[in-house]
Amino acid sequence: MAKIKKGDLVVVISGRDKGQQGRVLEVLTETQRVVVEGVQRVTKHVKVGQSQRGTRTGGIETVEAPIHISNVMLVDPETKKGTRVGYRTEQVERDGRTRTVRVRVAKRSGKDI
Repeated sequence: MAKIKKGDLVVVISGRDKGQQGRVLEVLTETQRVVVEGVQRVTKHVKVGQSQRGTRTGGIETVEAPIHISNVMLVDPETKKGTRVGYRTEQVERDGRTRTVRVRVAKRSGKDI
């Protein structure tokens, strides 16, 4: 189970965007990087082309670049500050069967994430 998942609210803890918060758009597990909305924006030059309807595409765009997963920290839902992630197990009953499920927990406040 990953500590940071797509859709989580995270805060950047190092780098040029330190202190900024944003939602995780994508998690790149093989390179241990995440793409965060509004963070690490870079300019990208896109080659001019044509779409199916004949409109021209391309030019200079600003896009979010991936940053290393160690440079972000999950935001605690209670204190709205960065927190480490822990796990606890709980019993869940589905269809008459009891299963053990791991739940992510904020270390700072102890609340479920």
